[in-house]
This record gives sequence, structure tokens and C-alpha cells, in this order.
Amino acid sequence: MIYYVEDDVNIRDLLVYALKQTGYEAMGFPEGSAFEKAMAHGPLPDLILLDIMLPGQDDGLALLQKLKSHQRTMAIPVIILTARGAESDRVEGLDQGADDYVIKPFGVMELIARIKAVLRRSGVSQPAQTLAAGGVSLDHMKHTVTAEGKPVNLTLKEYELLRFLMEHPQTAFDRETLLKEVWSQDYFGGSRTVDVHIQTLRQKLGDCADRIETIRGLGYRFRGNTP
Repeated sequence: MIYYVEDDVNIRDLLVYALKQTGYEAMGFPEGSAFEKAMAHGPLPDLILLDIMLPGQDDGLALLQKLKSHQRTMAIPVIILTARGAESDRVEGLDQGADDYVIKPFGVMELIARIKAVLRRSGVSQPAQTLAAGGVSLDHMKHTVTAEGKPVNLTLKEYELLRFLMEHPQTAFDRETLLKEVWSQDYFGGSRTVDVHIQTLRQKLGDCADRIETIRGLGYRFRGNTP
């Protein structure tokens, strides 16, 4: 999981989308307080991307200082993404513990290469490029899905929903969690959106539809390679 703290919604959404297309789980936050809440109550990410100039009480450097001063979070690699490109700014960010410092505007593919390099150095495994179970195959690089060898034409959200479920086989998720993970925390639609997408996914998967199971009273899960 990669967390990205950035107040510019366009930049944030673009990079989160690019990371997901590359096969990473990613979540964006508009300012420090939402990020710190997620850090306190959820699983820790493998890497954090931080803008420096953020609204609210803490800017990116203040957040970096907090991360590096606590035993629980000090080992998480951090990359600063900022428009502040002066040498003194770069030195300050790196001296405070950032693993890399990238100046805006940045090339998305170059940034992803830097992210991969930092994750390799920290010992985090790279995401699998192909997921397959029960006749369903999803290729991250080609952005394709097949069911029993036949191509399946999915919308972007259908694809992302299927991918998230396949990345966590046998794990049941409620609708609210799926909304947050697939539609992002800024989405204000109701949970009925998840039900509609699950229904169309099943229709398009044909004979493999039963791989997406309904967990009564909770939500949905993807049945992996089990009988």
C-alpha cells in the first residue's frame, strides 16, 4: 500500500490512478489530519509520498518529522513530491529522513521507477503483474481480463473492483470498504454503487461469476483457488 498526501486533487487522483494501473494499492489524502487518522487506525503503508505545502496545521516536513520520530513509523520509506526545488529545500528534506526528493512537475513513469527503486531498497516485494484464479485471469500490464480464456470487456471501475477482490482472495469486504478502496475516500455515492458493479461483473464473467461470492450481512469476496 502507498499513501499519497497532496492537496491538489488533480495531481493526487492522477498519481493514485497511475499507481493502481501499475499494480500497487494506493490511497490519497488531501491534508495531514486525514493521513494521520489513517496511519493511526489502519494498517501501515509500505511507502509514503508527501507534498510539502499542505493546508492545515502540519506541512509535509512536519509530517515527515513525526513519522521519523516514532518507532512505529520511522522505518517507512518516504518520497517528497514538491514544487520547492531549491537546493536548501532538497537538503532539508533529505536530512530529515526522506528517501528521495522529486520536484514538480514530474514525469509519472520516472516517479514510478523511483518508487520501485525505494521499495526494492526497503525490501518490499513488487506487485504481481498477473492474477489468476478459478478461470479468471487479470493482467496488470496489459489491463486485460479473461474468463475461461475468453476476453472480458470491463469498465474502469469494474476492472479496479475485480482487481482489488482478486488481490485479497478469501477476504470478505463490506461495501463501505470497497467504496473507499476502489472509488476513493472522496466518493459520496451510496453503497448501492458496489452492488450494481458486482452484478455487472458477474454478468460479464459468465461461467466464472460464482468466483465473486456474496457474504450475507457483510459484503463480497473473491473465491480463490479453493474447491
